[in-house]
Order: sequence, then C-alpha cells, then structure tokens
Amino acid sequence: MKHHTTDAHTLAAAYALGALDDVERQDFDAHLRSCGACRQEAAEFQATTARLAVAVSQPPPATAKAQVMAAIDGVRQLPPRIPAPSQAPALGGLLRRRAVPLALAASVAAAALGGVAVWQTQNRQDLHQQARTAQQRLDAISAVLAAPDARTVHGKAANGALTTVVSSDQQDMAVFTAANLPAPGAGKTYQLWLDHNGTMRPAGLIDHNGTVILTGNPADAGAVGLTLEPTGGSPRPTTDPLLLMALPA
Repeated sequence: MKHHTTDAHTLAAAYALGALDDVERQDFDAHLRSCGACRQEAAEFQATTARLAVAVSQPPPATAKAQVMAAIDGVRQLPPRIPAPSQAPALGGLLRRRAVPLALAASVAAAALGGVAVWQTQNRQDLHQQARTAQQRLDAISAVLAAPDARTVHGKAANGALTTVVSSDQQDMAVFTAANLPAPGAGKTYQLWLDHNGTMRPAGLIDHNGTVILTGNPADAGAVGLTLEPTGGSPRPTTDPLLLMALPA
C-alpha cells in the first residue's frame, strides 16, 4: 500500500487488519500517539473483525466435549509446519487481499472454539454458506476501505453511538460503522438512510455494534441518517433522526 503523509487518517482499517508493511506500521504507530480519533477508529475496526468471525460460529452440541475428549488419545499430534525463508509471506500488499484471509482465519478459530463437532452434522452446508457470505461481505467492505478515493467522516448519534462512514465513488459504495450503540429494544431496529436532496431513502438496518454496507447509491447523497424504526424497517423515517451526518464532497 502506498499512501502520502497526508493520508495517515485513512490507514486505521489497514492497520487494524495487519495490512501495512513494517515502515507503514511504524509510521502509523507514531501517528496514533498523537491522534485519538485514529486510535478509536483502529480499535473499532479490530472489534468489527472479531464480530464478523463470531457471525459464522455456532454453539457446540451437548455431546461435543465428551466426543473430543474420548478421541484425543487416538489422535497423533503433528509437528508444526515451518515454512522455508523463501516461502515466508511478504508483509504489506493490498488491504483487500489481506483482509479476507485474516477474517477467515478468525472465523475458523471462532467456529472451532464454538462448535468442534458441528462439521460432522447436517449444519455443515449452512456453515459453508455463512462463511461464503461473510467472505463476500468482508471483501466488499475491504474494497471500499482500500479504495484510493476513500473518504472518511466521523459522527456521534443522539443516543451516544460513535459512527464512521467510509465512502468511495470508485467502488460506488459506502460502509457504516457504529460503536457504543444501545440495544434498540423489543420490536425495534436502527435504520440507515441516504439523504438525496431532502428525500430520505432506506439504506439498510443495523441493530448492534458493527459495520454494514449501505444499500443504495451514495454518489449523489448529501448525508447519512440513522433513526429508530419498527423491526424490519420503514419506507420512510417515522422518528426524529438520531444522526444526520454530512458526507464529504
């Protein structure tokens, strides 16, 4: 990844996902010491990666522990696989190529801890589909974060949630991240909106901390809104906006 010094604020996601090379990481570490906003944003992206891994995990069946313990004595431990120096993977590279393997590794770890024996059940097909869906979603998010024209704006909702929107005209997409988002309550959900010259158009739902891809075209939108709506969302806002955050031009 090649960035100018003035682009330091756009490297939080790449830093959180381990997609910076040694020099870039050292420079960004120095930047973090003087930039509270980037420290918070990097922490939010790290938490989001963990939540994406949890999304594909499932609770283990009641018999899982007993089955694993019974099988341990009959399983030989393999020695660690140590790659030759020439085979060691190079650091850096595009965020899009690094983010998916990192998240999938986290997903595999979460799935293994959450359900050791699940792969031997009828849920295997569902888990494969969930993993593919999570990979595609993270791939799209990573493409926006790594886009050369990515623009970032931060906000704070009326209920205290900290929000970030990253948009890219090149990708024709925008992603929304929320932290400290209070539970919406029974029968409620948070709905996102794109403001097109005063017309609020639905842009997706979010009911807990995390990152979502905004639906609709953000290219000619002037702002992103957030309201509390009935479960399933509404065609038009039914409550006062908790957030109306102007998008960067």
